[in-house]
Amino acid sequence: MIIADGFKGKVFTDPTEEELEEYRSKQAAYLKEKESLNEYFSKETVTKSGVKKHVYGNIGKAEDAQNVLQNGGEGIGLFRTEFLFMDRASLPTEQEQYEAYSTVAKITDGKEVIIRTLDIGGDKAIDYLKIEKEDNPFLGHRAIRYCLDNPKIFKIQLRAILRAAVFGNIKVMLPLVTTLDEVRRAKALIEECKDELKNEGLKFADIPVGVMIETPSAAIISDLLAKEVDFFSIGTNDLTGYTMAVDRGNAAVSKLYDPIQPAVLRLIETTIKNAKKAGIPVGMCGEAAADTRLIPLLC
Repeated sequence: MIIADGFKGKVFTDPTEEELEEYRSKQAAYLKEKESLNEYFSKETVTKSGVKKHVYGNIGKAEDAQNVLQNGGEGIGLFRTEFLFMDRASLPTEQEQYEAYSTVAKITDGKEVIIRTLDIGGDKAIDYLKIEKEDNPFLGHRAIRYCLDNPKIFKIQLRAILRAAVFGNIKVMLPLVTTLDEVRRAKALIEECKDELKNEGLKFADIPVGVMIETPSAAIISDLLAKEVDFFSIGTNDLTGYTMAVDRGNAAVSKLYDPIQPAVLRLIETTIKNAKKAGIPVGMCGEAAADTRLIPLLC
């Protein structure tokens, strides 16, 4: 018998009776707490001061969308499409991606679905793409940088997203944006894909384009980015790491990894103010989205 503690990331082999008793008690308490939350699934998310907030769920595969809705989610805030590319020997075809995205659109039935384009590199490696090994992959050839340098791969995904948008309320989001040029080049490729699909007689729908604000540079130029896109989503995990120059997996410095650090809060504030000024919506994902310390600051 083993005990898997998902909260602490620990596994106990051949646990003692005392450990078994402790974790059975923890499991019972967790299930009781989870059941007590069921009554809130169908209720609106409103602060005590009357501010309405939308709560979406993140998914890594199409089948997860149903779980989000069953647990009270109002839509899909982030479809991590890189998981479609993993654990396989070759790139997913346009048809395979189209089927995955359209499945989510159909399951959500008109609710918002934000699809993040391929975000590889850093801690997400895909062997068959043969990406050159880097000394510092988190600052290297990843996410939107890789996609723009590999337009054939990028366009296959964009075409699939455009086609799937016929079935629902789909939006596309660009990860790790640091410059205006990246956004403009990505938008140009989207227009190319539209022209191709039109010429091929394939149905597609226009899609709003947004960016992940997860680098200090993106937050600093968010006033300029807001003029180019339809929405923002603040990726607090990477934004915190890049802003504080800290590896959250490094125990020696992990105490610095905190979204409530003034430097991080200032970048979040800047982004929200610029989004409001431009009249575009702004969302938040990552661990900070569930950090109760931030509620009075963000609401």
